[in-house]
Amino acid sequence: MKKVLAIVLLLAVILPWAGVALASDAAAPADAETATPAAQDNLLTLYKAMGAAFAIGFAAFGTAWAQSKIGSAAAGAIAEKPEVGGTMIVLEALPETIIILGFVIALLIIVML
Repeated sequence: MKKVLAIVLLLAVILPWAGVALASDAAAPADAETATPAAQDNLLTLYKAMGAAFAIGFAAFGTAWAQSKIGSAAAGAIAEKPEVGGTMIVLEALPETIIILGFVIALLIIVML
């Protein structure tokens, strides 16, 4: 059940990005010679949107999984030894850099290509 939920959530991230990418280049030229490059640009835009969605989606999934494991271990450690609370807060914040890097990669995909 968890795998099905993960796939549904991943598709919920990908499909809106793909729809926006396809809608942004909706105006196709009437000339037959220029129709092929426009279709290629539209496909490139779709791939860029999907790549950005994958970058953010996988980074968010990895961050959530890491924080769930660290959070449960931190709760147990703090219950036994309260003075490790500061260290556990730092360890809980470390996976957030993964999602920040996912956003940076998504922006690089969209802007640079």
